[in-house]
Amino acid sequence: MTPQRSSPGRPTGLEEQRLLVREARREMVRRHNALRGDTAEPPIRVMARLVNDLERECTARRFDRAATRLEIVNRTIGDVNVRLITECEGEEGGPGDYRLLGDELGIALPGEDLNGYTASGKGYHWIRDRMTEAERQLLADGYDPRIYDIQGVGNPVLRGWLADDMRQWGLTATAEQVALGLGATDCIDKIFRGLAHFARLRSQSPGAVLFAAPGFNMPELQAVTYGYRLHRVRTRAEEQFKLTDALLAQHLEENPDITVVYLTATNNPTAFAYSPAELTALMAVIGRFADQGRRVHVLADLAYIGTGRPADDAARMRSLAAATDVAGQMIYVNSFSKIYTLTGDRFGWAVFGDTEFAVAMRSSWMNSVSCLPGEWQLRFMAYHALFRQNPQLIEKIRGLYGLRRSRLRHQLELLNEEHRLFEHVYLDDDATIYNWSRLKAGQDCFGVLEKTGIAGIPGSTFGYSDDYIRFSVGILPVVLD
Repeated sequence: MTPQRSSPGRPTGLEEQRLLVREARREMVRRHNALRGDTAEPPIRVMARLVNDLERECTARRFDRAATRLEIVNRTIGDVNVRLITECEGEEGGPGDYRLLGDELGIALPGEDLNGYTASGKGYHWIRDRMTEAERQLLADGYDPRIYDIQGVGNPVLRGWLADDMRQWGLTATAEQVALGLGATDCIDKIFRGLAHFARLRSQSPGAVLFAAPGFNMPELQAVTYGYRLHRVRTRAEEQFKLTDALLAQHLEENPDITVVYLTATNNPTAFAYSPAELTALMAVIGRFADQGRRVHVLADLAYIGTGRPADDAARMRSLAAATDVAGQMIYVNSFSKIYTLTGDRFGWAVFGDTEFAVAMRSSWMNSVSCLPGEWQLRFMAYHALFRQNPQLIEKIRGLYGLRRSRLRHQLELLNEEHRLFEHVYLDDDATIYNWSRLKAGQDCFGVLEKTGIAGIPGSTFGYSDDYIRFSVGILPVVLD
């Protein structure tokens, strides 16, 4: 990084600059902390805005950018920015040079500087060449991505590929059971819309959606928008913040209006994952209620299946696939956002448990998008081909995540020795891009930022307590200095 030019009276040493950034950090945190009761913004936006304001303040004061980066670390949002990867394990250009990912994934522009590595553009051009081949293939099959797709669920070739992918886990599906979406959250929105529509056709309310807390909160907001009652179930640290079969059975019994269970096989924010036995037990509960004539859909969010150990992820999925008695009640949602670092491309899809259910749900897609963007579908196909032809890329992304998770845990332990912030820095199941930890009494996310410069998300964002905090390893590398 090129140092900024000095000006009269302005400290030039890095350590002096870091002290100035720390003082600005204290000022900004206290200012925002004093105002937080006056805003209706969700906590995640409050923290993200605070960091942005702080970075702008440091720029306005012309602080050295190296000092700012060391003293202000944004760990709020889960996006993985491959342009900011600096990690290189072993020789440059070798398998542990993670800087190359931007080039290998076709994200980096030809000639772009990736922290000392110049992108060749090979991946960038490969993706575009493959898009051309994909369009020719679709036209040869009688599908034109440039005109209206009346069903609105996407091209049948890509949907067939995604259906085939499910077979590795023992799930039998066809293209008819797959619908594409602009990311997993878009698919979830359409699913809630469709299920609510069916309920109203029967002159019924949509019912309630069971969410285990802590959990990803965007589906909660979507469900409420379509008239569902939000039924939040607080999990316990003793069960690694997971929904147990006993807890699920109790809440279904006591709340006959629950029509959907939102289930994350690997959890955001906790980074804990269900074991195959735990998933089998949950599906058995759904099966018992189905035997009594009650249809409860399971919306299984697979966003982080692929970020952990492959054998463990496969075992989890096989346990879900084995619940054949409730297959028609299952809805699987997945995306390329986190497992392949392609958040901005918005590649997502849903797989419905049977064809009849999938066809019925198409009205929700048709009424919201009419058709899906042609270029987007071609790019989706190109990336699908890229990962099937280059499985080592998937392993490399998992390696980067594992490295960052390990470094972050170590960094938090070191900071805890210095500042006594955490009651417990949780380990994880070697999955996701997060760390979930419990704060000591009297501490909160504002105090953590003020003392350490690391911005995390308070637990209330995920329907839990602000005694907990989530950090993401996605945006920035973990620097141990």
